[in-house]
Amino acid sequence: MKATPSPDTGTTTFADLGLPDAVLRAIRTIGYESPSPIQAATIPALLQGEDVLGQAQTGTGKTAAFALPILSKLELKRHAPQALVLVPTRELAIQVSEAFQKYATGLHGFHVLPIYGGQSYVPQLNALKRGPQVVVGTPGRIIDHLERGTLSLEGIGMLVLDEADEMLAMGFADALEAILAQTPADKQVALFSATMAPNIRRIAQRHLDAPREIVIRGKTGTAANIRQSFWMVSGLHKLDALTRIVEVADFDAMLVFVRTKQSTVELAEKLQARGFAAAALNGDIPQAMREKTVDQLKKGRIDILVATDVAARGLDVERVTHVVNYDVPYDTESYVHRIGRTGRAGRSGEAILFIAPRERNLLRLIERATRQSIEPLQLPSVADVNSRRLAKFKARIGEALATPPAEFHRKAVQEVALETGADLLSIAAAIASMVEGHAPVHSGPPPAQPPSPSPEQAADTPSFEDDGRQVTYRLAVGHRQGAQPGSIVGAIANEARLQGSQINGVDIRADYTLVRLPANLPQATLARLSRVRIRGQQLDLQLDTGSRRPSSPRRGGGPATGPRLKRRPAR
Repeated sequence: MKATPSPDTGTTTFADLGLPDAVLRAIRTIGYESPSPIQAATIPALLQGEDVLGQAQTGTGKTAAFALPILSKLELKRHAPQALVLVPTRELAIQVSEAFQKYATGLHGFHVLPIYGGQSYVPQLNALKRGPQVVVGTPGRIIDHLERGTLSLEGIGMLVLDEADEMLAMGFADALEAILAQTPADKQVALFSATMAPNIRRIAQRHLDAPREIVIRGKTGTAANIRQSFWMVSGLHKLDALTRIVEVADFDAMLVFVRTKQSTVELAEKLQARGFAAAALNGDIPQAMREKTVDQLKKGRIDILVATDVAARGLDVERVTHVVNYDVPYDTESYVHRIGRTGRAGRSGEAILFIAPRERNLLRLIERATRQSIEPLQLPSVADVNSRRLAKFKARIGEALATPPAEFHRKAVQEVALETGADLLSIAAAIASMVEGHAPVHSGPPPAQPPSPSPEQAADTPSFEDDGRQVTYRLAVGHRQGAQPGSIVGAIANEARLQGSQINGVDIRADYTLVRLPANLPQATLARLSRVRIRGQQLDLQLDTGSRRPSSPRRGGGPATGPRLKRRPAR
């Protein structure tokens, strides 16, 4: 086997890897700036037609490492499976399929299909008839389609075994062998595993042809003086959540990380509009301007820097006390590098991660990589923000009183008092409103606050006093209908005019979902919620009586039906 050392990705670009223009345009659209180590080592080998044996942890960017070469080699006019990606779980099948779709922006005629157990065969059969070029599936459900004759692997030019060690640990060894036996002998194979145990080596020896071996060892562990926390986004307003944190946190300087260059500019401008000293830092900004921006951060002229990973590489500013991962990093190593920008020179630091419910697996991977527990963050309330801003304003007044006012200002106040008859307290309050604005001090709409209702919604939504009591409701949608926590919370919040804090305990089962809502919701609101549709299925809201035995999702899909090639574990 040919071993490839980890490349220096500091100077490598995606254009250096040999990717075609169409794929490079999609990468630029997404906002990727430079390849991760696994991408820089794997993409050229796969483009050159070599087999690859890659050792890398989940979260190192390996999906793009095999997806981009696959997209580069597809015949988009040929509507038949040309690449097969095998993964251990349904969650990963969906995640990898979504990544393919994102990387294929601008590739007209491209179709990717996730195939996994626990989902009806009908949509999968219909999608297979349309001829997807890429199939991403769990071993068990792929076998089922092979047995039914609904999937042919005759045209497969590339096969990827992703997280092979997990698939073997789940007992899919026979299924993998059965699938591999039905693929062309001259196919290209890429096998990725977190470990290189003997059983992985045996598969590589049997099914890979002189593979290029690539080992990416992630840098793990973080400084003990960095306190890590996360806020679960749940489809709420990240900008308003960040504003609350900025308003209340006792920080000196803050780094806010986003994924794309465009996002740095957009977010910096929004923070500036809210009165914060913020600036953007990305690879498109000329070097001289970047150096000037960092110098302003060091000198305290800028307090918040919105940056991409590449632009912040090597940044060392002692003032930085807080790092906010506004967008989840693509890999755990990037997260470690990001939060390492704080806690410098022995000082304590804060690292805050914004994460969506569907990204929970990344949270677990990050905890494993940093070897620290990441605690949930209690987002500051509007009252906290008001209290903090009032304290800051009073402090500014105290500082101003320490210096005798100019005679001009004293005379102006005296004349206003004489001319209007207003007392000095009213005049002082009027001056304060001129400085701070007339509205009560707060950071904008609460993050959990749904958008304002239309007149029709408002008229049809009786108000109610939430007494704090909650009851459990059963919704007639679950995993099989494609329900996601974000879609359920968003639908309920929008239709019932509820805040996120009033929607709790979302528990998605196979064909239904349990959720806790205020006990005294009006009947009109409950009736409208029942009519709401998610993925075409009405919620049909009912009080949960506990009469049905709870079901739980199974890894890799549900039980298979039909004849079997070999005995294999339930899916």
